[in-house]
Amino acid sequence: MWSRDQSFYFFLSIFLFFIFLLKSWITIRNPRKNLPPSPLKLPIIGNLHQLGILPHRTLRSLALRHGPLMLLHFGSNPVLVVSSGDAAQEIMKTNDLSFSNRPKSPIRSKLMYDCKDVVFAPYGEYWRQIRSICVLELLCSKRVQSFRAVREEETSLLMEKIMGSFCSVSPSVVINLSEMLAEHINNVVCREVLGRKYNGGGGSGAGGGRKFKEILMEFMELLGGFNVGDYVPWMRWLGHLNGLYGRADKVAKEIDTFLELVIQEHVEERERNDGDKVTCESRRDFVDVLLQIQRDEVAGFSLHKDTVKALIMDMFIGGVDTTYASLEWTMAELLKDPKSMKRLQNEVREIGRGKQAIIEDDLKKMPYLQAIIKEIMRLHPAIPLIHRESTQNVKVMGYDITASTQVVINTWAIGRDPLVWDEPEDFKPERFLHSSIEFKGHHFELIPFGAGRRSCPGAQFSLAVLQLALANLMLMFDFALPARERVEELDMSEAAGSIICKKLPLLAVVTMCSC
Repeated sequence: MWSRDQSFYFFLSIFLFFIFLLKSWITIRNPRKNLPPSPLKLPIIGNLHQLGILPHRTLRSLALRHGPLMLLHFGSNPVLVVSSGDAAQEIMKTNDLSFSNRPKSPIRSKLMYDCKDVVFAPYGEYWRQIRSICVLELLCSKRVQSFRAVREEETSLLMEKIMGSFCSVSPSVVINLSEMLAEHINNVVCREVLGRKYNGGGGSGAGGGRKFKEILMEFMELLGGFNVGDYVPWMRWLGHLNGLYGRADKVAKEIDTFLELVIQEHVEERERNDGDKVTCESRRDFVDVLLQIQRDEVAGFSLHKDTVKALIMDMFIGGVDTTYASLEWTMAELLKDPKSMKRLQNEVREIGRGKQAIIEDDLKKMPYLQAIIKEIMRLHPAIPLIHRESTQNVKVMGYDITASTQVVINTWAIGRDPLVWDEPEDFKPERFLHSSIEFKGHHFELIPFGAGRRSCPGAQFSLAVLQLALANLMLMFDFALPARERVEELDMSEAAGSIICKKLPLLAVVTMCSC
């Protein structure tokens, strides 16, 4: 007979044995995950407090301590931060399919017709169809080249506007370059996408009401703004309390009203010119192309009117602020580095000798201009953070990444990686003169347009506008900083937002070229 103590220890041993078996079974079914390094987080908000006003900079500072692959938590959401070319290649090439989604956002849904566009649409058959339309019909080389006359004409108008700033008593003038360049890019994109410029307010038609430019600015501000409700769901009520969702609804309604009128104008124009194929073809803009696809149901895909509107807005998202930011940073860096500006001017003026303007055929003969554009894309990528989301459990660089993990690829940090770039904080276009590195998504140390399935298909569209404007500015004018402002004093601070522009307007003394 066992004593009471012996019975107790026997049953305790049995109990502990079953606990051990249960724990082993759970471990086998759910093995301990090897997660990327992660800084300490706070309850509820996680690491949100560490983002700061300029997240691309604070995330790089965290990555310097925790590594190029780092796991943060924004509220309840796990967020993988990628800060090196090798890590970006793992995401955008090796495991591209697993990271082909975009994170959801109530603001984006409100502004972009429930994400029916190509930028924010969830990965799937619908996204594949509309991306195919963008690549083959809207942003192919043939289509981009068809707008060449528009770009050259608007560039000529920009030169005339700057020349019109001069007066007879002064050989030079101080101009707000930021303002002029922003208006120029907006005019080019409006003409290519909508068929004409929409600058005025009042009156009837699509130009009526609040200026389209003002609506677009607020649209971009809302689209790139921070909303705590995206990361802490139970705090979404703050978006109603602070008026964020109300503003988004108002802007979405204004954009929709404007686009309805634009589409109606195009339908009426086509009816007036019905049968005149020469006129129709010569005036085709992106809206015309989309409406034609809608009528013909290309590849059997029916294009809903909301999809047409969403794709139109994609052209402005990818074409206006990003191109303007790149051109503004280019002029700022050249003003800080007069030697580089002089070398570029010499190259452009040699090609443009005896010509009234640089045309697009001339650009391929300018290696130093191409090197400067690459250096700007490295040093000042217009979109410093690229967002994706995992669709399944996957291993990245030996770490376990679970499905529905948001991914932030810090292209700004990658472009300044000291393990890849010599003197990474300095503006040195010469580094690209004898380099095979391109920004088409094959060299992951330079990915301003992303890479893989979700790369930006509009790179050629933006670069054509950027290069032509820069070349003609260098051909026609000399630039310098205003009096008593030294190059090392030029303020290069960044404005907050998803697209990084200069915080302060760029002012420059402009003189007509005497050559």
